[in-house]
Amino acid sequence: MRGVRAPAILLGGGAALLLALLWMPALPPSASRLLSLPRALMSMASGSPPAQPSPTSDSGYVAGSVSAAFVTCPNEKVAKEIARAVVEKRLAACVNLIPQITSIYEWKGKIEEDSEVLMMIKTPSSLVPALTDFVRSVHPYEVAEVISLPVEQGNSPYLRWVHQVTGSASDSSTVPP
Repeated sequence: MRGVRAPAILLGGGAALLLALLWMPALPPSASRLLSLPRALMSMASGSPPAQPSPTSDSGYVAGSVSAAFVTCPNEKVAKEIARAVVEKRLAACVNLIPQITSIYEWKGKIEEDSEVLMMIKTPSSLVPALTDFVRSVHPYEVAEVISLPVEQGNSPYLRWVHQVTGSASDSSTVPP
């Protein structure tokens, strides 16, 4: 590992499926709503947040108010240190470490291939800028990968818990993940 890289990842096994599911919007039940799929995909590809966040069903959850942020690290030790710090600083409610991903990317004119650890960080979308700043300040890479995707739907108690644990909700009770 050169310790310096620009991000681009290839995932194997369950990690690839997990990310594919996170990036795909839930298929709508009516065929007429399928027409909105290309627009949703374009919005996700451009990194734009949903145009008009609105509560999802009766849950009270505002679509896009929680994000899944992704950070690659050179090894498990670095990933665990960053994960623990972002949870302790309440920049995230939970961090999953996905070991043994292979990243293939171009860096300084050369194609590189490295084994890395992928961090999947659940955080309120409002904290993504602070999370990004913190990761950049402690990450060993010259160009740290920090990307996020809005969570459109999910288990309402979990999504509320993400807000509560990070202090971004008025209700201070917690529900375990």
